[in-house]
Amino acid sequence: MREGGAMRAAAAVAAFGALAVSLTACGGAAHKGAEGSGGEADNKAPHNTSLKRIPGIGDQLWQRVPASSRQVVAVYGAGPDSPDSTVELFTKHGSVWERTRSWAAHNGRRGWTTNHHEGDQRTPVGVFTLSDAGGVLPDPGAKLPYTRSASFQAPRSWNKNSWHDFDYVIAIDYNRVKGTSPNDPARPQGQAKGGGIWLHMDHGAGTSACVTLSESAMRYLLRTIDPAQHPVVVMGDRPELKA
Repeated sequence: MREGGAMRAAAAVAAFGALAVSLTACGGAAHKGAEGSGGEADNKAPHNTSLKRIPGIGDQLWQRVPASSRQVVAVYGAGPDSPDSTVELFTKHGSVWERTRSWAAHNGRRGWTTNHHEGDQRTPVGVFTLSDAGGVLPDPGAKLPYTRSASFQAPRSWNKNSWHDFDYVIAIDYNRVKGTSPNDPARPQGQAKGGGIWLHMDHGAGTSACVTLSESAMRYLLRTIDPAQHPVVVMGDRPELKA
């Protein structure tokens, strides 16, 4: 575990009593769905394309991407009310962006929202930094600070297909305190605005707010997303992204 990892793990355990609130944003007992593929096929690189700008992102969101960002995880929702999406990883080289990976994914089971609230089962549209990671499983070589803790374990009262959802997670910095474990329950904007919104492992269907990918995709992102590159996620349904 990295320097400070023991303190982060202790904090995660201390927060376990409030963990149900955090996990509810990611799925809760309503989690249902078919077994996720978790395969390697969706982890292959598409044809590499050098781009001056990431496609499908309009001025409204693009201007919120920090000039220092050289890694962007773009989540393209299939539609405003759809749980289906595509995640693509872009890396900036000089003045051009390269599309390096693409995966099938899921988002909130009711789609997307520009005004997310706890329990609406929609994923917030926006640009958010990526600062912290963790999960039930050992650190696979993450560049982000990684907290391993049993407190990430999904309740066994959930659908069995969701038991491994939080084996790997990357916190999306929506209504959370950066530099803390992803399951830290603090909500700077208040509980009503929701929180605990993560990239995590897929169970084959929509979520309560998170974005989910295959195990192989999560391992790749954990090993690739680098805080030195000021990574962000840009996410939303395709019409909203283009605005």
